[in-house]
Amino acid sequence: MQDWKRPNDLQYGSAVATGRVEPTAEVGPRGAAAATEGTSSAPTVRDATFDVLRRLGLTTIFSNPGSTEVPFLAGMPPDLEFVLALHEGAVVGMAAGHAIGLGAPALALLHSTPGLGNAVAALATARQNRAPIVVVVGQQDRRHLAQEPFLAGRLDGLAGDYPVWIDQPVRPQDVPGAIARAYHEAVSARGPAIVIVPMDDWLAPAPAAHEIAAPKRILRSAAADPAMVEELAALVDSAESPALIVGAGADGEQGWAALTALAERLGCRVWQEPFGGQAGFPQDHPQFAGHLPARRSRVRDILSPHDMLLVVGTGFLRQYPYDRGPLVRSGTLIAVITQDPAEAHRSPVDLAVIGSPATVCRDLAASVTERAPAGPDPGRYIPPAPAPPADGQPLRAGHLLAALAQRLPKDAILIEETPSSRPELHARVPATAPLGFVSAMGMLGFALPAAIGMRMARPDRPVLTVTGDGSALYQILALWSAAEYRTGVLFVVLSNGRYAIMDRLAERSGKTGPWPTFEGIDITALARAQGVEAIRVETHDDLAAQLDALVPTLATRTTPILLDVSVAPDETFDP
Repeated sequence: MQDWKRPNDLQYGSAVATGRVEPTAEVGPRGAAAATEGTSSAPTVRDATFDVLRRLGLTTIFSNPGSTEVPFLAGMPPDLEFVLALHEGAVVGMAAGHAIGLGAPALALLHSTPGLGNAVAALATARQNRAPIVVVVGQQDRRHLAQEPFLAGRLDGLAGDYPVWIDQPVRPQDVPGAIARAYHEAVSARGPAIVIVPMDDWLAPAPAAHEIAAPKRILRSAAADPAMVEELAALVDSAESPALIVGAGADGEQGWAALTALAERLGCRVWQEPFGGQAGFPQDHPQFAGHLPARRSRVRDILSPHDMLLVVGTGFLRQYPYDRGPLVRSGTLIAVITQDPAEAHRSPVDLAVIGSPATVCRDLAASVTERAPAGPDPGRYIPPAPAPPADGQPLRAGHLLAALAQRLPKDAILIEETPSSRPELHARVPATAPLGFVSAMGMLGFALPAAIGMRMARPDRPVLTVTGDGSALYQILALWSAAEYRTGVLFVVLSNGRYAIMDRLAERSGKTGPWPTFEGIDITALARAQGVEAIRVETHDDLAAQLDALVPTLATRTTPILLDVSVAPDETFDP
């Protein structure tokens, strides 16, 4: 049995997550020599790179390798863990879940053009989900690259603008430093950073210590400028009815604590951003008002009572279908607090603050004028659990979601990818602890592999996914890795045998789409073929019985299990 634990130097990941310090990336002759102790060969670039990986805590390698990665992987030291996935989308999805769970970068190793090409959608999703990943991409032997041999990749630019940084080292000896810089870039920009490495570079002579072109340490100031906090407090105090909108960038213990203190000081309503990849506030708090919709006409109506909006941990404001008109009524003051400069730059607001949301909100809570509490939002609707279906009637997504809400422990991590049922999931299953909710913010195929990586990173917490069957099929091969590495994830698949969102959108146009249903696909058979126990659920009694048996085991499970829940398609879709 594989015992998945966090790296020995996880304290570095914790420090990165709080913005204080990054780990040492020092490499020298002693470090490289230690990696080859007991051999007569001189230290190599490979040895020096292993030392960098150890110092950075990148000791788990997610990969689907090919021949260009063999020189790096063959005879890998036993203190590094190799995790195989059967598709590159699963590789990056697992690494993304691992990075989000640790609050520190994960390492993915991809194979030249086919590997990077297959991974592009997952890299785009990782970028949207703020998942820091160091991505090493293998390349053909540099000694004959000019002749474009088989598997030579035109890799620079293949992933478009989705990587936050990309480098092709000029010399083999530049590889360890490039990987250290990729780590720093992934932390700073919160996304995937790519290093392209020709296969012969690994066995080249190791660089000298002074040739590692990367800082040994990086200190990141998380302090808030007092003058900035004073100006922001004055803006909030000038409003008669301020409100908070929280986003994924505020997730975490420090962010939740700071925002709770600020919300209670202001006595104001708190909304979650539309299409948020993580929760930024405890959704069982009496001041939580719900999730904002992704249509500007509805957002405008909901926020119309407020003359000032403070948006924290996101930009202003991600939408889905286009609606005419402004996002808010005329005269509404808006301020944004985000760590992401791009989010700040594209937000049409009165004031944008680039900095740590937790730190700024903590100081702001001590500076604003205290107000009477607003109390629970009378307009927030929490739907009651639906009655069991009558004999012969199908289950619906609401039956499953209500049943989960009644049973999930407070510290459960729910990874969601069921687009047509997402609004109902938000309404029924609140995130009640930091990292309690994670959702795909890019392409489909994120949830299954991300849950595996998350469980590896967080064996201390129950992990489950709720995904549609269409979404699950994008990376169904990720289940093999869940079985192989004994990760105790509960995979819940809502199976309706069709693309429900597309059907609903086509109906709005008054026409039907040409796509067929796929009701004949057997999700349970696909899971069992990969070594994962799978159970088909078709009745309300069976659903309750399976959840009663499984949910209490999630914190300690070492084997995955899949529930294939047959449901009727959602009849409406209004994001």
